Amino acid sequence: MLVSSISGLPAFGAYFATALVMVGVFGAFYALVTQHREYRLLREGCAAAVPAFLGALVGYAIPLSAAMRWSVSLGDFVVWAMIAAAVQVLAYGATRLLVPDISKRITANDISAGALLGGIALVFGLINAASMTP
Repeated sequence: MLVSSISGLPAFGAYFATALVMVGVFGAFYALVTQHREYRLLREGCAAAVPAFLGALVGYAIPLSAAMRWSVSLGDFVVWAMIAAAVQVLAYGATRLLVPDISKRITANDISAGALLGGIALVFGLINAASMTP
C-alpha cells in the first residue's frame, strides 16, 4: 500500500520544483516591471512594499495552484503559469490606471497604497484561478 501511495512522488517533485522556480522567476520579473523597486524597498524596511509584493506573490500562487490542479502535463502547467504571471502584470497596470502615482506612494511608505496594490493583485489572482476550469 505504501508503494502505491508514493508512486506519484516523482510527479509531485516535478510540479513542486517547477512551481517554486516559477514563483522565483515571477518575483524577479514583477520587480523589474513595477516602477518601484520591491527588493530595495524591502531591504530598507519599507512597510508599504510588503503588502504590495506579497499580494502579487499570493495573487500569482493562487492561480498557480489551480493550474497545477487542472493541467494535463508539466508543459501545460508552465504555459498556464506564464498566463498567471501576465495577469498579475495586468493587475499592476490596472492599479496604475486607477492610481497613477501608486509606485511613488509605495516608495514613500504609504501603507494604504501598498495594501491597495496587494489587494487588487489578490482579486486578480482569485478571478484568474477561478477562470482556469477544465
